[in-house]
Amino acid sequence: MSSEAFLALLVYAFVTSITPGPNNFMLLASGVNFGFVRTIPHMLGIGMGFLSLLLGVGFGLGAVLTAFPALHTVLKIAGGAYLLYLAWKIAMSRSMGKSGEAKARPMTFFEASAFQWVNPKAWVMAITAMAVYTNPAAPFLSVLLISVAFALVNLPSVSSWAGFGMALRGFLSDPVRLKWFNIAMGVLLAATLWPMLK
Repeated sequence: MSSEAFLALLVYAFVTSITPGPNNFMLLASGVNFGFVRTIPHMLGIGMGFLSLLLGVGFGLGAVLTAFPALHTVLKIAGGAYLLYLAWKIAMSRSMGKSGEAKARPMTFFEASAFQWVNPKAWVMAITAMAVYTNPAAPFLSVLLISVAFALVNLPSVSSWAGFGMALRGFLSDPVRLKWFNIAMGVLLAATLWPMLK
């Protein structure tokens, strides 16, 4: 892969990682409701889960989904249902979680990792990256370079959403503002399903 192609890949990774989507809306809400430090496992889970998805798609999973469209449909339905469940949980949250509270908690590392496998935006990002940036002459190296590019860009990008949420904590400490913020985040998260339904 040439340096120009790698730079283009980095730009693609940055734009797709930092723009709104399920992960970023959830991180914004988590930053507000739980703070930045308690959201770190969620951020790391996104990075690791997406890396494993990229490698899976790059090393043949994309071809399996193309060969078996029913499997892709099942994945979309499961992902959509889980995303709606998460949207509902966020929308119904009414208080900022404190570190001692057992009821309210941020998403764990493993939950965030697993979510990438049913996240519609993550699939689009991974399949597009592999289709556009893989070099047929060196497929193994291409897959690794694409994974490295996303690993470099993804964590700082998604962290900015949690950081922005943390910055809003003071403003949203008012219960009424927090209620409407969480409802808006739940609606926006549910709305990310719209492109998948077309």
